Amino acid sequence: MIGPVSTTLRPMTHDDIDAILELEQAVFDAEAWSRQMLAGELAQQPASRYYLVAEEGGQLVGYGGLLSAGWQGDVLTLATAAGHWGKGIGTALLRALLAEAARRGCTEVFLEVRTDNKRAQELYRRHDFTEIGIRRGYYQPSGADALVMRRTLARDTERIHETTGEQA
Repeated sequence: MIGPVSTTLRPMTHDDIDAILELEQAVFDAEAWSRQMLAGELAQQPASRYYLVAEEGGQLVGYGGLLSAGWQGDVLTLATAAGHWGKGIGTALLRALLAEAARRGCTEVFLEVRTDNKRAQELYRRHDFTEIGIRRGYYQPSGADALVMRRTLARDTERIHETTGEQA
């Protein structure tokens, strides 16, 4: 019997773009980011961006990205391959992004999530994000609405570090 495959998180590099584009297309379809968008985001690391990938057995199975600007952080993207849902990959990525936001001095983290993506909304709610508004027609080309969510970090910094094993 083969043992469980462990998930490894590591910084995203330009070498990951092809695999990320495949996952983007599978998860986000017509609203997937382009190669140029991904390359542009990576070019802003580490100054204002922080991108991670999740790998299992050498295969890219998820990724996430954070924008930090002063006190504010924004989860720009978070995706897990459908065949790997329910394994805690999204949770691991989100916790790592929140820990990085806290490390960078952010006191609030925001995100947008499709109003019809209940699975992702539940992930965010489990991590203390609350709904603060709706952006009508936010996602293009579908015109789907986005739920805007926020989490305060100032009082949670120690707990974030506890869940990631980092020192506060």
